[in-house]
Amino acid sequence: QVQLVESGGGLVQPGGSLRLSCAASGSISLILYMGWYRQAPGKQRELVATISTGGSTNFAESVKGRFTISRDNAKNTVYLQMNSLKPEDTAVYYCNLVQTNYYNSRSRYDYWGQGTQVTVSS
Repeated sequence: QVQLVESGGGLVQPGGSLRLSCAASGSISLILYMGWYRQAPGKQRELVATISTGGSTNFAESVKGRFTISRDNAKNTVYLQMNSLKPEDTAVYYCNLVQTNYYNSRSRYDYWGQGTQVTVSS
């Protein structure tokens, strides 16, 4: 089993910044992607940003130009830098990891963190 530990959430004013971190541990084999999703009350969980081990990134249109994603492959850690935060960014943010293994490269294993609350309010 893979465990994901998130940190960095909290309360911030509109226009402010936060940096989220997610560290993976446990039965890690070959990581394909790490990233962040979020879920606001009454809404579906949505993709925020992902990054592959090779460095390819993907962002939701609503956060492009404001958020950046990075990773430290040696530490199995992914970061989300959130700038110019808006009230509509308020949500629980979940870390996600997708990996394969050395015996079947077509296999996919999907893991989720517990989530960290981000609240943007004046």
